[in-house]
Amino acid sequence: MASAAAELVAEREPELILEMTDSNRTFVGAQGLVKMALDQYTEILATISDPRVGDWPLMDSPVPTVLIVLLYMYGVVIFGPRMMANRKPYKLRNVLVAYNAFQVVFSLGMMYEHLMSGWLLDYSYKCQPVDYSHNPSALRMANLCWWYFISKFTEFADTIFFVLRKKDSQVTFLHLYHHSLTPLETWICVKFIAGGHGTLGNLINNAVHVIMYAYYMLAAMGPEYQKYLWWKKHLTTVQLVQFFVVFVHSAQAFIFDCGYPKLVAGLLLLHSLIFIVLFSDFYRTAYRRGKSAKKLKAE
Repeated sequence: MASAAAELVAEREPELILEMTDSNRTFVGAQGLVKMALDQYTEILATISDPRVGDWPLMDSPVPTVLIVLLYMYGVVIFGPRMMANRKPYKLRNVLVAYNAFQVVFSLGMMYEHLMSGWLLDYSYKCQPVDYSHNPSALRMANLCWWYFISKFTEFADTIFFVLRKKDSQVTFLHLYHHSLTPLETWICVKFIAGGHGTLGNLINNAVHVIMYAYYMLAAMGPEYQKYLWWKKHLTTVQLVQFFVVFVHSAQAFIFDCGYPKLVAGLLLLHSLIFIVLFSDFYRTAYRRGKSAKKLKAE
């Protein structure tokens, strides 16, 4: 038996060596592709990214931002609902008032900085290139872009509070899509285009957030303030107007060539269009169908 096995191994030895060689080649080839991809990625970061922001917190690599977003998604979709399954919802009234007041002040501050960094001064509303210099106004705008990026992490608290209060109907696809996507988008903007044409969308978003978080703050203050919240449905209208304005403004970069990256302008167009569709669907679902249901009940 032993001699027969030895003979079989001897006969198959060339085949086994060939198979091992092919496996090694495949492994080496895969290693080469990975190395090539990493080298390409490193080259892009080194040659295309904004050198001014390279050593800023979270700007060296997208990995920490991606991990934070994944942790957020796990927390609000899986861990949080499981933790709250057999618990009563938390009230959090004072916490919500304080949080929303903070967001109003934070958004007002960023809105002011957007205006004073360029949009109230020398920025062109037709088409504005990115200023990669180290002059004070350019650095001020780049620094503001980083704070705008950080603000998207603070907004994760919106969803966390929904989960803790067991407001599961509020954690919609639109809500999760919006909150998980914006940190990734803003990281790219800070890393490669910290300033210029696209920051008008940030300015408009800050203005919308002042209105939105002021509404949430009043709503959290108790039933006695409900009479001041008749304008709830207009919040969605304001958000739709926001995305429409950003869509039109982004399209201008294709008409008036100022050197702003057309790829980025195209992505902003796509981003705005997606949110116009999603928010329009939300508006129809939440308000138009609600009116129809009320009419049927009245009849």
